[in-house]
Amino acid sequence: MNLMAKEQPQQNHKVGRELMLIDGQWVVSMEGQFISVENPGRRGTIVGEVPRAKAEDVDRAVNAASKAFEKWKRVSPRDRGKLMLKIGDALEAKMDEIARIISLETGNAIRTQSRPEAMLTADLFRYFGGVASELKGETVPLGENLLSYSRREPLGVVGGIIPWNSPLALGALKITMAITAGNALVLKPSSEAPLAVLLMARICSEFLPRGVLNVVTGTGSECGIPLAKHPLLRKLSFTGSLEVGKTIMEAAAERIVPITLELGGKSPQIVFPDSDNPPVVEGVIQAMRFTRQGQSCTAGSRLFLHESIYDSFLEKLIKRLASFKVGDPLDESTDIGAIINRVQFEKVCSYVEDGMRQKGARLLTGGLPPNEGPLSLGYFMEPTVIGNVRNEWRIAREEIFGPVLVTIPWEEEEEAIRMANESHFGLAAFIWTRDLGKALRTAHAIDS
Repeated sequence: MNLMAKEQPQQNHKVGRELMLIDGQWVVSMEGQFISVENPGRRGTIVGEVPRAKAEDVDRAVNAASKAFEKWKRVSPRDRGKLMLKIGDALEAKMDEIARIISLETGNAIRTQSRPEAMLTADLFRYFGGVASELKGETVPLGENLLSYSRREPLGVVGGIIPWNSPLALGALKITMAITAGNALVLKPSSEAPLAVLLMARICSEFLPRGVLNVVTGTGSECGIPLAKHPLLRKLSFTGSLEVGKTIMEAAAERIVPITLELGGKSPQIVFPDSDNPPVVEGVIQAMRFTRQGQSCTAGSRLFLHESIYDSFLEKLIKRLASFKVGDPLDESTDIGAIINRVQFEKVCSYVEDGMRQKGARLLTGGLPPNEGPLSLGYFMEPTVIGNVRNEWRIAREEIFGPVLVTIPWEEEEEAIRMANESHFGLAAFIWTRDLGKALRTAHAIDS
């Protein structure tokens, strides 16, 4: 496994103090407190600060959004779409700066993750700008003397809460969908990675009327929960962990607010005997999101390999992973960056330790990170593959949210499907075979 390259001294590892957006103004919190944002690639290094918003700040933002909504909802979908297109172009013009900030605050490698995320974000604004005019209703033929029709109307103030693993793209999805539909939005990014989202909001504010987009920064308990419970909120969209999702759902349920949740996953990958080849190995690596340190809710972290190809496929997989470079997220040659923070880093390590204590488990590559050397300077961890795992083990059932892939052999197709479905998650699944009929049959049988 390649290690971190030497630090590039010309790189600027500081963003500085940023403010949050409320009613078109860039403001501090009412209490004047700030939260530090750490660089995962350099333990203990602060890259920036953001306001520590609390309930009173959320109230200001929601009221500003409610006021702005009354005018914004009257703007035609076509004109809203035009603004989205302009924002997309402006984001692309700032792509390099945005990508750098994403890498600094998330630890994601700039070449494999941060720059593609910045490019995707610009495209998201363009996509929703293009489909804005498709907000159409229907006519229903109930009778000769009756005119029955439906029309799509915006809800009002929408709350959006996003995690730290892909902050810009997930933030863009909340913004584009809510605002293009005529709603006003209050967005709360993760306190671990708010900086790129604030830059995106700054760009958006150059085109949107004041109050249509508001961004509050703070912790989940002090800022996220007050947003979910606010009486003026008409819709809540949350992306994050299962545990936090339950809390958010309970808060929204008190007022019966419509809610959209995208939570965790422990997604299966099933490889059939006819797919023991390099392209599928590459696909498995991509599905596992190794170049995002496995920090994805859709990561295919359970690999079910047919026993006839188990050893040969893993040999190819381990050889390919050995070519990946782990290191400085700002280094263009880096493939895999750093885990987001110390808490998550130690959590991932504890799962690896637990897995290796199980009888029969085999560490095929990776494992616990070194205590010295270049990888010890940040929250770096090599891609880890554990073999001969049993489906009932903790590492095969719980979401690790790290670069840890467990491999499980199977013999009969029904057995693979049964094990894949033995999970309380169901977000995604991956089927690898050259037989289209088998692929569709298996996909239809998977609960995801």
